[in-house]
Amino acid sequence: MGVFFLTSAVSMVTGSTSLITVPALLQAGVEPQVAIATNMAALTLMSIGATLPFVGQHKLDSQRAPGLIGFTLVGSALGAVLLQRLPTSALSSLIAASMLVVVGVSLTLGDSGLQPSLAKRSALEVAIGYLATFLLAIYGGLFSGGYVTLLTATFVGCFGHSFVGAIATSKLVNIFSSLVATLVFIYLGLVDFGLGLLLGVVMFSGAFLGGRVVLRLPNRWLRRIYVVTVIALALRLLLNP
Repeated sequence: MGVFFLTSAVSMVTGSTSLITVPALLQAGVEPQVAIATNMAALTLMSIGATLPFVGQHKLDSQRAPGLIGFTLVGSALGAVLLQRLPTSALSSLIAASMLVVVGVSLTLGDSGLQPSLAKRSALEVAIGYLATFLLAIYGGLFSGGYVTLLTATFVGCFGHSFVGAIATSKLVNIFSSLVATLVFIYLGLVDFGLGLLLGVVMFSGAFLGGRVVLRLPNRWLRRIYVVTVIALALRLLLNP
């Protein structure tokens, strides 16, 4: 419970919650598929707690949110169905490689994300943003480790969000990604309801408190925390797959 609380608070900035929480469940003796499914149920409550501090703060991209949520619902459902068909043994290396790519993109963004971009985004950039959201949702429904991290980078790069805006919008989108995947996992009989509810309440509390901290941090510090943590997580996975 302590690991889940601290992880949910810190991951308000960094994402990548499941890269810590799923291994914690595995070490506690939970079966891999049940661990992923139960973690997804807890993530739904965590995402709600993470979004609430941003309500009324004008940080959410309300204009694009309906489209992003629509693509996410379809993609996440597909990813959840794939869980029983794909081996999870190679996921760590894939996640680490993806996160290193994100770090490279983040470092090349320069001052992007420090303030919202006032420049109008091209149709191509917006289309890439929606396509990336859909493809990431498939991965998010399958496992979710690093999903919000990649989503945050997508929103900064393609939609011109500030880091706090990208964090806020990604948390809102993740409610629907986690929820639809959880419903599929429930149908497949993979969710441990008691454990999921307990951990969900803990993560809701951690994310809610973490969200209030995020609103007080400058975008420059959010970007620094984001990049350093992503590098550390990626190296950890590459060295300890």
